[in-house]
Amino acid sequence: MAEKPACVSSQIPNDEDTPKEENIRCLPLLDHFGFECLPHQLVNRSIQQGFTFNILCVGETGIGKSTLIDTLFNTNFKEQKSSHFYSHVGLKIHTYELQETNVQLKLTVVKTVGYGDQINKEASYKPIVDYIDAQFEAYLQEELKIKRSYFNYHDSRIHVCLYFISPTGHSLKSLDLLTMKKIDSKVNIVPLIAKADTISKNDLQKFKAKIMNELAENSIQIYQCPVDDETIAQMNSSMNEHFPLAVVGSMEEVKVGKRMVRGRQYPWGVLQVENESHCDFVKLRDMLLCTNMEDLKEQTHTRHYEQYRCYRLRKMGFTDVGPDNQPISFQEIYEAKRQEFHEQCQREEEQLKQRFMQRIKEKEATFKEAEKELQDKFEHLKRVQQEETLKLEEERRKLDEEIIEFYKMRAASESLQTQTCSNVKKDKERKK
Repeated sequence: MAEKPACVSSQIPNDEDTPKEENIRCLPLLDHFGFECLPHQLVNRSIQQGFTFNILCVGETGIGKSTLIDTLFNTNFKEQKSSHFYSHVGLKIHTYELQETNVQLKLTVVKTVGYGDQINKEASYKPIVDYIDAQFEAYLQEELKIKRSYFNYHDSRIHVCLYFISPTGHSLKSLDLLTMKKIDSKVNIVPLIAKADTISKNDLQKFKAKIMNELAENSIQIYQCPVDDETIAQMNSSMNEHFPLAVVGSMEEVKVGKRMVRGRQYPWGVLQVENESHCDFVKLRDMLLCTNMEDLKEQTHTRHYEQYRCYRLRKMGFTDVGPDNQPISFQEIYEAKRQEFHEQCQREEEQLKQRFMQRIKEKEATFKEAEKELQDKFEHLKRVQQEETLKLEEERRKLDEEIIEFYKMRAASESLQTQTCSNVKKDKERKK
């Protein structure tokens, strides 16, 4: 660019072209000229809009997740302590509005609850995977809308997963390996050895090496700080060599000499949280907040979300090329899918009609068979009734004949009795 002039002078010649005293008008100097101002425009725009950062903390109950987050942002978020008696793994989601000088940060912290407390830990990773996928799906649905609201939409995709490893000093647990294997393709994993002050330095170095070997043996991908930027290449290269980071969190201030530092007071001395010879907390803070926050967000969008997006679109039937390996537009795919869906609906409708008619025929056959059975039963009962009626008629006829015979015998008996009585009376008269 051209050099910046300090001032501009103007001369007004007279008729005789004789020089007079010059009136000098000084102009204010600008910091930059031309398109070199673009970075400053982006910075100002970003400061006005604010920043977002989403952290997922995975670890057992009581391992120090909340304390480390408080220490990272130097803020007491005042969260309630979790219990060890959860029947299943859950997630606690909190969003905070933070401000440092004129920079605003919308921080979302997602923490596991009851992780590793169950006897059966087989499905402990599922709520974590489901939550990460749900945030990807919400962002994808927002992208597919006709009217999108990017400026008002809160991007809840997880940018980094701080995985807290118990300081056993031996090896990773099966649950740790299983969970990290399930989420390494969905989120940037930063492994942390929690409560690193419980392990000696020699054992800590051996533990770090063993963890990295186990991660490599199980093909688990963790986040690697980028080294393509010359300004931070050396710092990030050194950071990658320190993984997993051994961290200690504390909001307590302890007096060391004449100054107050954040740390933990023990009978044998003071552990300083921000002393790099004591733990890797400063490295973690610099990596997350100072050097690689934007890279974490970029990796989330260009790598993990893009992988999920490709999977979902392929599952819905969308491709970039047609059967002849020629580029195909979204509209053509949409029309093809629409036609295919219409034909499928017609086939299903026809199948439903045929099935409905078949069921009607089956029901009609069932009803006819039932009607025939009822008719046969009715005819049988009718014949039985007729037979019973004939039997009753026969019995009635016999009974009537018996009654007539009875009356005849009765009449004969009465006549015989009358005759006998008359004879007896005659005999009595004769004897007199």
